[in-house]
Amino acid sequence: MPAPKVWVTGLTVGAIAAVTVLAVQADKGPHPTATAARPSASASAGASPAPSKSTAPVAVPEGSGTGRRIVYSLGQKRVWLVDASDASRRTFTVWPGTVSPDVGTYAVSSRTMATTGSDGVQIENIIYFAAKSGVSIGFSNAVDGSSPPPADGKQTGGVRMRAADGAALWTFGETGTTVAVVK
Repeated sequence: MPAPKVWVTGLTVGAIAAVTVLAVQADKGPHPTATAARPSASASAGASPAPSKSTAPVAVPEGSGTGRRIVYSLGQKRVWLVDASDASRRTFTVWPGTVSPDVGTYAVSSRTMATTGSDGVQIENIIYFAAKSGVSIGFSNAVDGSSPPPADGKQTGGVRMRAADGAALWTFGETGTTVAVVK
């Protein structure tokens, strides 16, 4: 009869293989997507549309600096990850919080893997780069992939994005990385 260690090892290897197969299948399955209702004619002028994917490349804004940096356009509600040769490596739309940073140049000051946002949503890949009116401002994504609900009078500094974009930004935005905020 095999020793108990052999049985435990065999069961552990089998469990790891099963979890790996399930993870691969889950990754290929449907993922939650952010949706937003279309605003009606009576919707407030301040309501912001949900981010959308574009097939046309969007140029990095003029005046956003040079070199490796994260560029955040307040008006376009878009982020670019720009490499050292000034080429855009990735761009995506975002959902800004109710408190926006001032136009200017910042640096990633700290990073947090996961926490609960001020709106009660579980978030991950948090990259802080500014503060305004006592509110910390940073990039993050909701763990469940959802878009943030309206803030109901709360001051929030989270700039939310889709999970894949949050993971890419987390990899790119090390502490000290320049963040250029443009109009």
